[in-house]
Amino acid sequence: MDNNQRREFFGPAGDTTWNLERLRKTTRSFHPSAIDIRDRAAVSDYFKANRFDLIIHCAAQPSHDRARDIPLVDFDVNAVGTLNLLEATRQHCPEAVFIFMSTNKVYGDAPNEMPLKELETRWDYARPEDFAGVSEECRIDRTMHSIFGASKVAADILAQEYGRYYGLRVGVFRGGCLTGEHHSGVQLHGFLSYLVKVAEAGETYTIFGYSGKQVRDQIHSSDVVAAFLEFAAHPRPGEVYNLGGGRENAASILECMSKIENLTGRRIRWKYEESARKGDHICYITDLTKFRRDYPNWRLNWSLDRIVERMVGRI
Repeated sequence: MDNNQRREFFGPAGDTTWNLERLRKTTRSFHPSAIDIRDRAAVSDYFKANRFDLIIHCAAQPSHDRARDIPLVDFDVNAVGTLNLLEATRQHCPEAVFIFMSTNKVYGDAPNEMPLKELETRWDYARPEDFAGVSEECRIDRTMHSIFGASKVAADILAQEYGRYYGLRVGVFRGGCLTGEHHSGVQLHGFLSYLVKVAEAGETYTIFGYSGKQVRDQIHSSDVVAAFLEFAAHPRPGEVYNLGGGRENAASILECMSKIENLTGRRIRWKYEESARKGDHICYITDLTKFRRDYPNWRLNWSLDRIVERMVGRI
């Protein structure tokens, strides 16, 4: 189910029609529907007619910045849309596994309270005990989330309750930077994909605050899917997992720019805005300890270098 709302949020650059057509040509048994997840009756009818055994819910208004200007739409898509899908599952296919793609923005800026040290090209955690990154123990309240983060908190908690309270086989994954060569990245969402596009087009990239040393960990979409398949095979109702590239796939904006420049042989033009985004993370590295403990067969197959190389068309 995808009504290409991303085009409405981000304009032509965010349009996913090209990917829909690619999937039509390269897959079997693919039956897309343009239902809007805010349409409760349509969602319910669709679930009743199909009786799914696995639902992977990745539909969202995904931008930290865009949500500021459309708070009602943001909440209706992220929170109410999620409720519609959960309730349709409960009513029509309660034995199904339901995977909800949440976000690390549910932690708000609480991760910024972890002591940091400034290095030449990045921020990093100052204490050895924080080396692995942010775990699921990080609090989600008493912190600035952004409007987007708040709507995803509502959806995150709802999904947990449908697992814990109703007993549905729901798993919640708090994603970091999910990426890959098929990402329709734009300035407001999809950092690494957008940075590659800017570099290849010779445009100017804007860095917002923290001297460009803010750190994110990148995970390729195929590694995300592999994690989902592990959970689907052995679901743990109501469980929450952080999902990202971890320490090995973590890099700052400056470091990512350097990787792309080395591959393309071209300098990236950029400008600096002193003001950081409200509620943004300075250093966010996903602690994968919990998921790796519960699903030891899962592993990261895509390094950050391999992700960037694929994005610039080298492999």
